[in-house]
Amino acid sequence: MAEKKTTRKTAAEPKKTTTRKTVAAKKVVATPLTSENAGYRAGDVYNALHDGAQAMTAEEIAKAAGITVEEVLLGIGWLLKEGKLASVEDNKITLA
Repeated sequence: MAEKKTTRKTAAEPKKTTTRKTVAAKKVVATPLTSENAGYRAGDVYNALHDGAQAMTAEEIAKAAGITVEEVLLGIGWLLKEGKLASVEDNKITLA
């Protein structure tokens, strides 16, 4: 029968540790397109523009709101119809 080898760490030996930083990727999942969800996406877009207090592109809004670019465009359409957006210049959107 084979003997098990055991090793002991002495106080003089520093303990080796590794620190691993993990960044959890935020997965954005598209929601079904219904009239109720379109209103929620419009609210997300409005809040992102309000919190940002500056003109933003659709990609910037999507990142700030945590929704897809398609959902941002849906929300922009809703807000344009309601007259909540003042301008769309250089692909940047501002509130009215």
